[in-house]
Amino acid sequence: MKESVSSTGAGLPRGIWVLGGVSLLMDISSELIHGLLPIYLVTVLGASALVVGVVDGLAEATALIVKVFSGVVSDYWGRRKPLALLGYALGALAKPLFPLAASPAWVLVARLVDRVGKGIRGAPRDALVADLAPPALRGAAFGLRQSLDTVGAFLGPVLAVGFLTLWPDDLRSVFWVAVIPAWLAVLLLAVGIREAPRSVAARRENPLAGGRWRSLSSAYWGVVAFGGLFTLARSSEAFLILRAGEGGLPVNWVPLVLIVMNVAYAATAYPVGRLSDRMGSRGLLAVGLVTLIAADLALAAWPAGFGLWLGIGLWGVHMGLTQGLLAARVAEVAPVALRATAFGVFNLVAGVAILAASVLSGWIWEAAGPAYTFLMGAGLAVLTLLALARGGGGPRPAEGDQP
Repeated sequence: MKESVSSTGAGLPRGIWVLGGVSLLMDISSELIHGLLPIYLVTVLGASALVVGVVDGLAEATALIVKVFSGVVSDYWGRRKPLALLGYALGALAKPLFPLAASPAWVLVARLVDRVGKGIRGAPRDALVADLAPPALRGAAFGLRQSLDTVGAFLGPVLAVGFLTLWPDDLRSVFWVAVIPAWLAVLLLAVGIREAPRSVAARRENPLAGGRWRSLSSAYWGVVAFGGLFTLARSSEAFLILRAGEGGLPVNWVPLVLIVMNVAYAATAYPVGRLSDRMGSRGLLAVGLVTLIAADLALAAWPAGFGLWLGIGLWGVHMGLTQGLLAARVAEVAPVALRATAFGVFNLVAGVAILAASVLSGWIWEAAGPAYTFLMGAGLAVLTLLALARGGGGPRPAEGDQP
């Protein structure tokens, strides 16, 4: 499947930049809300850290699990854009539910609707990136989209700080502002991408029928297993926000947590993607896991001051070192005809893992204290690093990493 638009001077098709811009706008909208939501749940609606973990875990797991179904539909239909557009539109429709929420249960409903939209759009969008990107620049393409997505995740909290300066403690007004960039993202996707559908014969086959799923190789399932274990090692970013709040950071400045994290994330993702196209991803994933371990240890030891911000910054660096690379590895080892399905199954496993990680983190936070939540994450990251050293995460560079 190819898009009928010209490439940029850097060799990446214009559609990759459009998809990055769409992600940027939607993340501005989402982070205007999510950067304040954990504090809002705890301080305004009276929720516990366990409730925060359950709400965040269910929401993110829903998004990842829905991706498997949207991926299958996308491969069967032979289209990516319509499902991506539906998912972004549903996310935009969910945004007004947050300022209207009056209880944690309402927030959960709003989060679930929003994340169902994310789940619907995720696998088709990732498959569209893989379809559009030249194989030799696939790491760069995923890194660029991830970087632009993360720039939006940085700008959202910056705007939140600004609006809270204008409207002190008026979180609901900030939530209303988030509606605007969400609908701009839908508009950009609608007019900025032209997709050439595959032939009817090529698309009217069930990706899971007739044993076609057996074409998903052992290398692919290795990436899936590694991705699940890696996701289990990461607690939700909501706990970074709670950790900063516990350390005395005023509510109006809580979005700084996501600003610092996403600056580090955005600055890392694209260069790492470009580097992986030349040297492979295994070593970079190992560096990312070591960085996650360091972040967890810093956050466990220091609830405030330099150590807290060091941990948050390292958390963002580890995201930049790993998230785009995992997506690129799925694209490398999945057959073209099952590409969206492959992303969907990968995200199904990650969804189960992130739900377990978030609930467990919330329970440990309540039962033993915040430091033990991050120490648990560090321990699981060590196990993931050992799995990578023993051959987890798909083929070694000589077998599968070279473009």
